[in-house]
Amino acid sequence: MSMRTVVLKKVANAFITILIILVANFVLFRMLPGDPAITFIRTGAGHSPNPDLILRQREIFGLNDPLVIQIGKYIVNTFTGNWGYSFFQGDQLVVDIIAQKAVWTLLLVGVSTFVTIWIGIVIGSISAWRRGKFFDVFSLSWGFFFYAMPTFWFGYMLIILFQERTGIIPILPAIHELPYPFPTDPGGLVFGALSHLILPALTLTLVQLAGISLIMRNSLIDTLTEDYIVTARAKGLSDRSILKKHAMPNARLPMVTVIALNVGFVLGGAIQVEEVFSYQGLGWLTVEAVEKGDYPLLQGLFLLITFSVVIANLVSDFVYAWMDPRVRLE
Repeated sequence: MSMRTVVLKKVANAFITILIILVANFVLFRMLPGDPAITFIRTGAGHSPNPDLILRQREIFGLNDPLVIQIGKYIVNTFTGNWGYSFFQGDQLVVDIIAQKAVWTLLLVGVSTFVTIWIGIVIGSISAWRRGKFFDVFSLSWGFFFYAMPTFWFGYMLIILFQERTGIIPILPAIHELPYPFPTDPGGLVFGALSHLILPALTLTLVQLAGISLIMRNSLIDTLTEDYIVTARAKGLSDRSILKKHAMPNARLPMVTVIALNVGFVLGGAIQVEEVFSYQGLGWLTVEAVEKGDYPLLQGLFLLITFSVVIANLVSDFVYAWMDPRVRLE
Protein backbone atom coordinates (compact mmCIF):
# COMPACT_ATOMS: atom_id res chain seq x y z
CA MET A 1 0.00 0.00 0.00
CA SER A 2 1.50 3.33 -1.10
CA MET A 3 1.89 6.28 1.23
CA ARG A 4 -0.59 8.29 -0.83
CA THR A 5 -3.23 5.57 -0.43
CA VAL A 6 -2.65 5.39 3.30
CA VAL A 7 -2.95 9.16 3.67
CA LEU A 8 -6.20 9.21 1.70
CA LYS A 9 -7.53 6.33 3.79
CA LYS A 10 -6.78 8.11 7.06
CA VAL A 11 -8.33 11.34 5.79
CA ALA A 12 -11.44 9.41 4.72
CA ASN A 13 -11.68 7.79 8.16
CA ALA A 14 -11.41 11.21 9.78
CA PHE A 15 -14.18 12.52 7.49
CA ILE A 16 -16.46 9.61 8.47
CA THR A 17 -15.72 10.31 12.13
CA ILE A 18 -16.69 13.94 11.62
CA LEU A 19 -19.99 12.91 9.99
CA ILE A 20 -20.80 10.69 12.98
CA ILE A 21 -19.94 13.59 15.28
CA LEU A 22 -22.28 15.86 13.32
CA VAL A 23 -25.22 13.50 13.81
CA ALA A 24 -24.42 12.99 17.50
CA ASN A 25 -24.03 16.73 17.92
CA PHE A 26 -27.48 17.35 16.48
CA VAL A 27 -29.23 14.63 18.48
CA LEU A 28 -27.61 15.26 21.87
CA PHE A 29 -28.56 18.90 22.13
CA ARG A 30 -32.14 18.16 21.03
CA MET A 31 -32.35 15.83 24.03
CA LEU A 32 -31.58 18.60 26.52
CA PRO A 33 -34.49 19.47 28.83
CA GLY A 34 -36.44 22.64 28.21
CA ASP A 35 -37.64 24.52 25.15
CA PRO A 36 -35.40 27.29 23.72
CA ALA A 37 -38.47 29.15 22.46
CA ILE A 38 -39.98 29.33 25.97
CA THR A 39 -36.64 30.33 27.49
CA PHE A 40 -36.15 33.01 24.84
CA ILE A 41 -39.59 34.55 25.40
CA ARG A 42 -39.25 34.47 29.19
CA THR A 43 -35.85 36.14 28.93
CA GLY A 44 -37.28 38.97 26.87
CA ALA A 45 -40.75 39.38 28.39
CA GLY A 46 -40.11 38.22 31.96
CA HIS A 47 -43.36 36.22 32.21
CA SER A 48 -44.86 32.93 31.02
CA PRO A 49 -45.65 33.12 27.29
CA ASN A 50 -48.91 32.06 25.68
CA PRO A 51 -49.00 28.98 23.37
CA ASP A 52 -49.40 31.03 20.17
CA LEU A 53 -46.29 33.03 20.95
CA ILE A 54 -44.34 29.85 21.69
CA LEU A 55 -45.45 28.30 18.39
CA ARG A 56 -44.45 31.42 16.46
CA GLN A 57 -41.03 31.52 18.12
CA ARG A 58 -40.42 27.83 17.40
CA GLU A 59 -41.23 28.55 13.77
CA ILE A 60 -38.66 31.34 13.73
CA PHE A 61 -36.04 29.02 15.24
CA GLY A 62 -36.92 26.28 12.73
CA LEU A 63 -37.82 23.82 15.50
CA ASN A 64 -41.19 22.91 13.95
CA ASP A 65 -39.60 21.32 10.88
CA PRO A 66 -39.33 17.50 10.79
CA LEU A 67 -36.10 16.24 12.35
CA VAL A 68 -34.93 14.83 9.00
CA ILE A 69 -35.18 18.27 7.41
CA GLN A 70 -33.53 19.91 10.42
CA ILE A 71 -30.55 17.56 10.38
CA GLY A 72 -30.21 17.84 6.59
CA LYS A 73 -30.07 21.63 6.79
CA TYR A 74 -27.68 21.37 9.71
CA ILE A 75 -25.15 19.16 7.90
CA VAL A 76 -25.25 21.26 4.72
CA ASN A 77 -24.90 24.51 6.65
CA THR A 78 -22.00 23.10 8.68
CA PHE A 79 -19.87 22.36 5.63
CA THR A 80 -20.81 25.65 3.95
CA GLY A 81 -19.77 27.68 6.99
CA ASN A 82 -23.30 28.83 7.77
CA TRP A 83 -23.58 27.90 11.44
CA GLY A 84 -26.64 30.05 11.95
CA TYR A 85 -27.53 32.76 14.44
CA SER A 86 -27.53 32.59 18.22
CA PHE A 87 -30.97 32.31 19.78
CA PHE A 88 -30.11 34.65 22.65
CA GLN A 89 -27.44 37.07 21.40
CA GLY A 90 -29.40 39.21 19.00
CA ASP A 91 -28.63 38.82 15.32
CA GLN A 92 -25.03 37.73 15.85
CA LEU A 93 -23.69 34.87 13.78
CA VAL A 94 -22.49 31.83 15.73
CA VAL A 95 -19.15 31.98 13.89
CA ASP A 96 -18.62 35.60 14.96
CA ILE A 97 -19.50 34.88 18.59
CA ILE A 98 -17.12 31.91 18.73
CA ALA A 99 -14.34 33.88 17.03
CA GLN A 100 -14.57 36.64 19.66
CA LYS A 101 -14.08 34.18 22.51
CA ALA A 102 -11.69 31.78 20.76
CA VAL A 103 -8.85 34.30 20.97
CA TRP A 104 -8.77 34.10 24.76
CA THR A 105 -9.16 30.33 24.93
CA LEU A 106 -6.34 29.86 22.40
CA LEU A 107 -4.17 32.13 24.54
CA LEU A 108 -5.00 30.18 27.71
CA VAL A 109 -4.66 26.72 26.15
CA GLY A 110 -1.59 27.66 24.12
CA VAL A 111 0.35 29.09 27.05
CA SER A 112 -0.57 26.29 29.47
CA THR A 113 0.16 23.54 26.93
CA PHE A 114 3.54 25.01 25.93
CA VAL A 115 4.63 25.44 29.54
CA THR A 116 3.33 21.98 30.50
CA ILE A 117 5.14 20.19 27.68
CA TRP A 118 8.40 22.07 28.20
CA ILE A 119 8.51 21.58 31.98
CA GLY A 120 7.11 18.04 31.72
CA ILE A 121 9.86 16.94 29.35
CA VAL A 122 12.53 18.42 31.62
CA ILE A 123 11.13 16.89 34.82
CA GLY A 124 10.48 13.52 33.15
CA SER A 125 14.00 13.40 31.73
CA ILE A 126 15.66 14.19 35.05
CA SER A 127 13.43 11.67 36.85
CA ALA A 128 14.32 8.92 34.38
CA TRP A 129 18.05 9.69 34.54
CA ARG A 130 17.92 9.68 38.36
CA ARG A 131 15.37 6.94 38.77
CA GLY A 132 14.67 5.96 42.37
CA LYS A 133 16.50 8.96 43.82
CA PHE A 134 15.11 11.91 45.74
CA PHE A 135 14.17 14.07 42.75
CA ASP A 136 12.34 11.19 41.09
CA VAL A 137 10.30 10.33 44.18
CA PHE A 138 9.62 13.98 45.00
CA SER A 139 8.46 14.93 41.49
CA LEU A 140 6.23 11.86 41.16
CA SER A 141 4.61 12.45 44.56
CA TRP A 142 3.80 16.10 43.95
CA GLY A 143 2.85 15.44 40.35
CA PHE A 144 0.20 12.89 41.30
CA PHE A 145 -0.96 15.18 44.11
CA PHE A 146 -1.85 17.91 41.61
CA TYR A 147 -3.12 15.41 39.04
CA ALA A 148 -5.61 13.97 41.54
CA MET A 149 -7.10 17.38 42.31
CA PRO A 150 -10.37 18.31 40.58
CA THR A 151 -9.62 21.17 38.23
CA PHE A 152 -12.41 23.40 39.52
CA TRP A 153 -11.48 22.81 43.17
CA PHE A 154 -7.83 23.62 42.55
CA GLY A 155 -8.89 26.80 40.78
CA TYR A 156 -10.97 27.89 43.78
CA MET A 157 -8.03 27.23 46.10
CA LEU A 158 -5.81 29.49 43.99
CA ILE A 159 -8.47 32.21 44.05
CA ILE A 160 -8.64 32.03 47.85
CA LEU A 161 -4.85 32.08 48.18
CA PHE A 162 -3.82 34.70 45.64
CA GLN A 163 -6.89 36.93 45.36
CA GLU A 164 -9.03 36.71 48.48
CA ARG A 165 -6.16 36.49 50.99
CA THR A 166 -3.44 38.54 49.31
CA GLY A 167 -5.13 40.36 46.41
CA ILE A 168 -1.88 40.31 44.42
CA ILE A 169 -3.41 38.76 41.29
CA PRO A 170 -6.66 40.14 39.81
CA ILE A 171 -9.56 37.86 38.95
CA LEU A 172 -12.41 40.16 37.88
CA PRO A 173 -13.19 41.93 35.69
CA ALA A 174 -11.27 40.10 32.98
CA ILE A 175 -10.76 41.39 29.46
CA HIS A 176 -13.05 39.36 27.25
CA GLU A 177 -13.15 41.17 23.91
CA LEU A 178 -10.46 42.68 21.73
CA PRO A 179 -11.04 46.43 21.41
CA TYR A 180 -11.57 47.85 17.94
CA PRO A 181 -9.85 49.88 16.70
CA PHE A 182 -6.78 48.49 18.44
CA PRO A 183 -5.36 51.00 20.97
CA THR A 184 -2.25 52.96 20.00
CA ASP A 185 -0.72 52.06 23.36
CA PRO A 186 -1.48 48.35 23.81
CA GLY A 187 0.63 48.01 26.96
CA GLY A 188 -2.38 48.22 29.26
CA LEU A 189 -4.28 45.63 27.21
CA VAL A 190 -1.33 43.22 27.25
CA PHE A 191 -0.75 43.67 30.98
CA GLY A 192 -4.45 43.20 31.74
CA ALA A 193 -4.70 40.07 29.62
CA LEU A 194 -1.57 38.50 31.11
CA SER A 195 -2.49 39.35 34.70
CA HIS A 196 -5.86 37.63 34.32
CA LEU A 197 -4.19 34.72 32.51
CA ILE A 198 -1.79 33.76 35.31
CA LEU A 199 -4.08 31.77 37.61
CA PRO A 200 -6.13 29.97 34.90
CA ALA A 201 -2.93 28.99 33.06
CA LEU A 202 -1.29 27.88 36.31
CA THR A 203 -4.30 25.70 37.12
CA LEU A 204 -4.31 23.97 33.73
CA THR A 205 -0.52 23.55 33.79
CA LEU A 206 -0.29 21.89 37.20
CA VAL A 207 -3.15 19.43 36.63
CA GLN A 208 -1.58 18.32 33.32
CA LEU A 209 2.06 18.25 34.37
CA ALA A 210 2.09 14.85 36.08
CA GLY A 211 0.77 13.00 33.04
CA ILE A 212 3.25 14.60 30.63
CA SER A 213 6.27 14.14 32.91
CA LEU A 214 5.36 10.51 33.74
CA ILE A 215 5.03 9.56 30.07
CA MET A 216 8.35 11.23 29.29
CA ARG A 217 9.97 9.48 32.26
CA ASN A 218 8.76 6.02 31.26
CA SER A 219 9.66 6.58 27.61
CA LEU A 220 13.20 7.65 28.47
CA ILE A 221 13.65 4.73 30.90
CA ASP A 222 12.66 2.31 28.13
CA THR A 223 15.01 4.05 25.69
CA LEU A 224 17.96 3.88 28.09
CA THR A 225 17.71 0.07 28.13
CA GLU A 226 18.02 -0.22 24.33
CA ASP A 227 21.05 -1.96 22.84
CA TYR A 228 22.34 1.15 21.05
CA ILE A 229 22.49 3.00 24.39
CA VAL A 230 24.49 0.14 25.93
CA THR A 231 26.80 0.21 22.91
CA ALA A 232 27.27 3.97 23.23
CA ARG A 233 28.26 3.56 26.86
CA ALA A 234 30.65 0.75 25.97
CA LYS A 235 32.34 3.07 23.47
CA GLY A 236 33.03 5.53 26.26
CA LEU A 237 30.60 8.30 25.30
CA SER A 238 29.79 10.73 28.07
CA ASP A 239 26.42 10.61 29.81
CA ARG A 240 25.58 14.06 28.45
CA SER A 241 26.27 12.96 24.88
CA ILE A 242 24.27 9.75 25.28
CA LEU A 243 21.30 11.58 26.73
CA LYS A 244 21.31 14.49 24.27
CA LYS A 245 22.21 12.78 21.00
CA HIS A 246 20.91 9.23 21.37
CA ALA A 247 18.28 8.86 24.10
CA MET A 248 16.26 12.08 24.04
CA PRO A 249 15.41 12.19 20.30
CA ASN A 250 13.79 8.75 20.49
CA ALA A 251 12.24 9.21 23.93
CA ARG A 252 10.44 12.35 22.76
CA LEU A 253 8.57 10.54 19.97
CA PRO A 254 5.62 9.38 22.14
CA MET A 255 5.07 13.00 23.12
CA VAL A 256 3.66 13.66 19.64
CA THR A 257 0.75 11.32 20.34
CA VAL A 258 0.39 12.60 23.89
CA ILE A 259 0.08 16.19 22.70
CA ALA A 260 -2.65 15.21 20.23
CA LEU A 261 -4.57 13.21 22.82
CA ASN A 262 -4.14 16.04 25.29
CA VAL A 263 -6.11 18.46 23.10
CA GLY A 264 -9.46 17.10 24.26
CA PHE A 265 -8.40 17.06 27.90
CA VAL A 266 -7.12 20.63 27.79
CA LEU A 267 -10.26 21.95 26.09
CA GLY A 268 -12.45 20.08 28.59
CA GLY A 269 -10.41 21.40 31.49
CA ALA A 270 -10.58 24.90 30.03
CA ILE A 271 -14.37 24.84 30.40
CA GLN A 272 -14.07 24.33 34.16
CA VAL A 273 -11.20 26.78 34.55
CA GLU A 274 -12.87 29.54 32.56
CA GLU A 275 -16.09 29.18 34.54
CA VAL A 276 -14.26 29.25 37.89
CA PHE A 277 -12.19 32.32 36.99
CA SER A 278 -14.91 34.01 34.90
CA TYR A 279 -12.40 33.97 32.06
CA GLN A 280 -14.66 34.68 29.12
CA GLY A 281 -13.42 32.26 26.50
CA LEU A 282 -15.04 29.29 24.77
CA GLY A 283 -15.47 27.35 28.03
CA TRP A 284 -17.36 30.18 29.68
CA LEU A 285 -19.42 30.61 26.51
CA THR A 286 -20.29 26.89 26.54
CA VAL A 287 -21.71 27.08 30.06
CA GLU A 288 -23.76 30.14 29.11
CA ALA A 289 -25.12 28.39 26.02
CA VAL A 290 -26.07 25.27 28.02
CA GLU A 291 -27.93 27.30 30.63
CA LYS A 292 -29.95 29.11 27.94
CA GLY A 293 -30.45 26.16 25.58
CA ASP A 294 -28.87 28.03 22.68
CA TYR A 295 -28.81 25.14 20.15
CA PRO A 296 -26.91 26.83 17.29
CA LEU A 297 -24.20 28.15 19.61
CA LEU A 298 -23.87 24.83 21.45
CA GLN A 299 -23.59 22.94 18.19
CA GLY A 300 -20.92 25.32 16.94
CA LEU A 301 -18.88 25.03 20.13
CA PHE A 302 -19.17 21.25 20.24
CA LEU A 303 -18.16 21.00 16.59
CA LEU A 304 -15.12 23.19 17.12
CA ILE A 305 -13.90 21.09 20.05
CA THR A 306 -14.49 17.71 18.38
CA PHE A 307 -13.04 18.86 15.06
CA SER A 308 -9.93 20.02 16.92
CA VAL A 309 -9.48 16.59 18.52
CA VAL A 310 -10.01 14.67 15.26
CA ILE A 311 -7.67 16.92 13.27
CA ALA A 312 -5.02 16.88 16.03
CA ASN A 313 -4.97 13.07 16.04
CA LEU A 314 -4.81 12.95 12.24
CA VAL A 315 -1.89 15.37 12.17
CA SER A 316 -0.10 13.47 14.94
CA ASP A 317 -0.18 10.27 12.86
CA PHE A 318 1.57 12.01 9.99
CA VAL A 319 4.06 13.87 12.20
CA TYR A 320 4.98 10.70 14.08
CA ALA A 321 5.63 8.85 10.83
CA TRP A 322 7.70 11.75 9.54
CA MET A 323 9.82 11.90 12.72
CA ASP A 324 10.31 8.15 13.05
CA PRO A 325 11.31 6.31 9.84
CA ARG A 326 10.71 2.98 11.60
CA VAL A 327 6.98 3.64 11.57
CA ARG A 328 5.12 2.43 8.52
CA LEU A 329 1.58 3.63 8.00
CA GLU A 330 -0.11 0.40 7.07
